[in-house]
Amino acid sequence: MYLKRHIDKALLDWKESPSRKPLLIRGARQVGKSSAVRNLSKHFEHFVEINFDEKPEYQRLFESASDIDDLIEQLSILTGTKIIEGKTLVFLDEIQASLAAISKLRYFYEKKPNLHVIAAGSLLEFALSALPSFGVGRVRSMFMYPFSFNEFLGALNEDSLVNAMTASNSAIPLNPLIHEKIKTYFKKFLIIGGMPQAVKTYVVQGDLLEVQRILDDLIIALQADFVKYKKQVEPSAIKSVFDSVVMQVGARFKYSNEFLSLTNPMVKQVVDLLEMAGLIYKVTHSSCNGLPIGAEANPKKVKLLIFDTGIYQRILGLDIASLLLKDDVEIVNKGNIAELFVGLEMIKSGDSYQRSGLHYWHRESKSSQAEVDYVVQNQTSIVPVEVKAGTKGAMQSMYLFMDEKKSKWGVRTSLENFGEFDQVKVIPLYAISVLNTKPLEVL
Repeated sequence: MYLKRHIDKALLDWKESPSRKPLLIRGARQVGKSSAVRNLSKHFEHFVEINFDEKPEYQRLFESASDIDDLIEQLSILTGTKIIEGKTLVFLDEIQASLAAISKLRYFYEKKPNLHVIAAGSLLEFALSALPSFGVGRVRSMFMYPFSFNEFLGALNEDSLVNAMTASNSAIPLNPLIHEKIKTYFKKFLIIGGMPQAVKTYVVQGDLLEVQRILDDLIIALQADFVKYKKQVEPSAIKSVFDSVVMQVGARFKYSNEFLSLTNPMVKQVVDLLEMAGLIYKVTHSSCNGLPIGAEANPKKVKLLIFDTGIYQRILGLDIASLLLKDDVEIVNKGNIAELFVGLEMIKSGDSYQRSGLHYWHRESKSSQAEVDYVVQNQTSIVPVEVKAGTKGAMQSMYLFMDEKKSKWGVRTSLENFGEFDQVKVIPLYAISVLNTKPLEVL
């Protein structure tokens, strides 16, 4: 059973594009890259799938082929499938295992521009770092992430709830009963997360305990992969840093004091490796004096987000009953899971062809300290976003930011319904992705 993803439309648009390039789908392990490509293959007469991990002999084929025509001819013979421009989709999976295959992607564009070619792989970023100019201008990247909340609702055949959210704003909030229903799904999503296997297990079985077992399996598999990331970094060091990232979600990441046996440069190296693997995302401090926000980013001041709320709550061992039964989300980590969710939703709802960057703002002085959880660009405006796990909370930092940066609007995202007061738009946590799709003035 295939569960629909937002990337499906982007893939179909790529299929029909007259200026199409070979596509490289990038993302963490087990986020659904291969499944999405196989689903796309239904729109072709022929489908060729090569997995370089399962069949290493194809690595030698790509290394020895004299040119693209020779390569295509041999692939067609070995797979017993016709490879015809415009009618065949060629899928090169786990392509990180073959640098020769990555290097040849550019030649498909140059020699066979009408042939549909997609490549994907886990730990792909490490292979690309060894080939920094493998296909500039000739290969297009598309980024894929775990399920978003809207995708989760779609998997449960609750598209009507997504439509209701999309149609709502501060002037026309959601019906209170619909709001409560979405909140129930939202709390379950925090527990389940967006990993396809966990989502599918819940959709098919409706068993949150079995979902927890699936998450345990995924965590074990992710940690087993640590040995593949970089030979010069000990897997134990990677695990230590990864565990510390989980513990520090929502706070500025401290490179020192937590790792008695690791130097700061080594910790930074591991952080970079985990980011390349798609397991963590950086939220970088910015002074936010103008657009683009990243122009004034300070890479020495970062928060780090783990890539999935389900994995996060499982590693921490949070009390999932409190998430489901309480009226708000004030749990052991005092709202950090809500802040994590918001950051992940902003990434997932961004442009599929660009790697989204996240930013926050803080000011430290003897007279006052202030911090805004996220700062985003909405149209041509810089907008501060404060995350509140429950329905209450002071927002002095947001007002300070708005006054200092002359912001027209601020956003509070919580478990409240859509609303507005004092130049602040209230957006439900579960609907925060609308900031990437609608002008704030109409929300």
